[in-house]
Amino acid sequence: MKLPLFIASTALTSAVLAADAADWRSRSIYQLLTDRFSRPDGSTTAPCVTEDRRYCGGTFQGIIKQLDYIQRMGFTAIWISPVTHQLEGRTPYGEAYHGYWQQDLYKLNSHFGSPDDLRELAEELHRRDMYLMLDVVVNHNGWNGSASTVDYSVFHPFNKKEYYHDYCPILDWSNQTQVEDCWIGDNLVSCPDLYTQHPHVRREYQSWISDLVRDYSVDGLRIDTAREVEKDFFLGFVSASGVFATGEVMVNDANEACPYQPYLGSFLNYPAYYSLIDAFKSPSGNISSLVNQINLVKSTCLDTTVLGSFSENHDNPRFANYTADLSLAKNVIAFTMLADGIPIIYAGQEQHYSGGNDPNNREALWLSGYDTSAPLYQHVAQLNRLRSHAARQSPTYLTYKNQPIYSDSTTLAMRKGFDGQQVITVLSNLGTSGPKYVLSLGNTGYQRGQELVEVLTCTHVTVDDNGNVPVQMEQGLPRVFYPEHQLRGSGLCDL
Repeated sequence: MKLPLFIASTALTSAVLAADAADWRSRSIYQLLTDRFSRPDGSTTAPCVTEDRRYCGGTFQGIIKQLDYIQRMGFTAIWISPVTHQLEGRTPYGEAYHGYWQQDLYKLNSHFGSPDDLRELAEELHRRDMYLMLDVVVNHNGWNGSASTVDYSVFHPFNKKEYYHDYCPILDWSNQTQVEDCWIGDNLVSCPDLYTQHPHVRREYQSWISDLVRDYSVDGLRIDTAREVEKDFFLGFVSASGVFATGEVMVNDANEACPYQPYLGSFLNYPAYYSLIDAFKSPSGNISSLVNQINLVKSTCLDTTVLGSFSENHDNPRFANYTADLSLAKNVIAFTMLADGIPIIYAGQEQHYSGGNDPNNREALWLSGYDTSAPLYQHVAQLNRLRSHAARQSPTYLTYKNQPIYSDSTTLAMRKGFDGQQVITVLSNLGTSGPKYVLSLGNTGYQRGQELVEVLTCTHVTVDDNGNVPVQMEQGLPRVFYPEHQLRGSGLCDL
């Protein structure tokens, strides 16, 4: 029986949010696919053909060797692939390098390394004051074949048919009962859907996640296919984990997504994602729809400041697949980093990777040579540094809910923070061919005569006598303002 929303909200807030959300709110996350991030031999030339969908050799030890690359961008947490033992061998859709076809909860995927390797990764992250987020799957297991051929005895610990829903395909994604009780996959690779309403399944999952978090010093969870599981399952699961969790609820409607927050604590902000991509993938993008979505999510969800803010991941086409325009990419990243929520950048986004749908969006990062001079790498680093500095300067910066203060058909200006310490972000979807002009921006909360710095160009600006900020727009690039005296000691713009 599902709990009423207000009861679920109270239970989860006391069990999880009060203890863990504040710690994660200040973090920024670098998402990586373990198999595609770094090889233990340090290779930057080892081939990895995404269309083959095969293991390419990335490991836990490889991640350890490239933590400097991540940390120099300013990230304070990483999200890695599911670590459980997977379906082995080739399938019509390749191998289970991604981690979403698990078969044994209590064994690790040996392709990624040993239990000691995973513990060493957690230890090294914590030595650097960084967090470890694990991707976990509770909705399904993986089987190489059709639903009619499943041998349930190969799964551990759920090795009997009674622990799974009877087979049915999801034919109507607007039918939530189908979404929760039917199977994803197809007749080539099926994904037996766990009967997560079963008391034994719930108890076993709670015991497993508690042990996993403890044994590997895990700091947070990303829960795959959360929409495909009944909401009240997560109350016990997240509570048993004892750590912050965010879930994948892949819908573009805030009214459908926001009700998951009382149960999960957080979810990946797909409603904002879809509007963001639509607004910036071309100069004809819909800015007003994005503004409306920001306000809708803010008014509908419990707390937008702990949602996952992202613009790329392994399930959706990369932004550069829509457009190669670097200015538009910089705008999208600026929104991701400075709007509400915990920023998440997907490995390769900082290198302007352009893969399309799965598997093409799962490129090997080592083929970039880990180029720290790449324009988007430097852009992310600058924004990460500003966000961290603003959070240190003002204890309310991270909890202040992002406020659109100006928009037109090509421009969006946002304010985060108050008391003269706010960050003002101005975004444009005009692209690199955008004209040079000055926007006189009001409603910033800054005082006339106040000295500001535009931190992406290190240009100094004075608020005019009318309280407006003169914003020099050029080549469709984003602009980010912060008070000059508050910027001192940040290392940004030589201050």
